[in-house]
Amino acid sequence: MAHKDGDLLGAEDALLVRFGVSRPTLRQAAKVVEAVNLITVRRGLRGGFYAARPDAASAIRAPARYLRLQDATLRHMHEVSSLLAPAMAARAAGCADPALRAELEALHSRLVDRDGASDSVRMMIDAEGALGSVLARMTGNPVMVLLHQISFAFGSLEQDVKFYRAPEDRCEARRLQLAMAKAVLASDETAARAIAADRLALIASWLG
Repeated sequence: MAHKDGDLLGAEDALLVRFGVSRPTLRQAAKVVEAVNLITVRRGLRGGFYAARPDAASAIRAPARYLRLQDATLRHMHEVSSLLAPAMAARAAGCADPALRAELEALHSRLVDRDGASDSVRMMIDAEGALGSVLARMTGNPVMVLLHQISFAFGSLEQDVKFYRAPEDRCEARRLQLAMAKAVLASDETAARAIAADRLALIASWLG
């Protein structure tokens, strides 16, 4: 933890002397630390133990898998999203970051000429992921960003996704995606909250 990503911590023989442990003990310990992405072990020329840092993808996948193993469901995730999404939408509407606003404008432009009915389920999910990602980052709150990403990763593990199956569902989802982008770009926090609630209601109807 005291080293920067990519710093050499030492060759195996040097670390055996430094820590005074056996080779099997050092290798077993290295596997534990490597599993949480805090080191990388390289073999051969310039081999050794190097400092590493967990990337966002690994940090997100682990809790998503954990929730699955705890028998969490999309209903559980929707219950949490019902608390998070309106606040996230309102915070995003207050964002003045020009780069993030430009990203949202570009996404809106890509979606505005599509009604959703002609899009595949995968295309709708990808659009939802892109919209959610930029809205989360527009909050300026890293916890909201992480929670959104965990929620999306959790949903991607669902084996039998029933969302966006009917053309009318895709049309309504696309209408709400565009309305959300428009409200946030207009800095209308009240409208953004209301549209978030409508989007949650649509998902609730799909969940039955």
